Amino acid sequence: MRSAVRFPVRLPIAIRAGAAEVMAETQDMSAGGVLFNIDSDMTIGSNIEFTISIPADVIGAPADVLVSGEGRVVRCSPEEGRKSVAAVIDEYRFERA
Repeated sequence: MRSAVRFPVRLPIAIRAGAAEVMAETQDMSAGGVLFNIDSDMTIGSNIEFTISIPADVIGAPADVLVSGEGRVVRCSPEEGRKSVAAVIDEYRFERA
């Protein structure tokens, strides 16, 4: 059972797993997790670093906001020719763009 409400938001997300960095788009997010699509598999349990760019008009802020953090991959499954990856967010912080 999920403990946080998920919001269907499509935002640019940069994901770093080890030395590799890929750009993707979120499918949905919550306070505790994020779901995104990429072209390759990710290992379940692997650690990721991420940065999500949230446009100012989406959150009513005077400037765009970046959310950076760390998490762990908990699911990776095929979806429409790509991989749908779910990650638990372990830590995040807000930064100005």
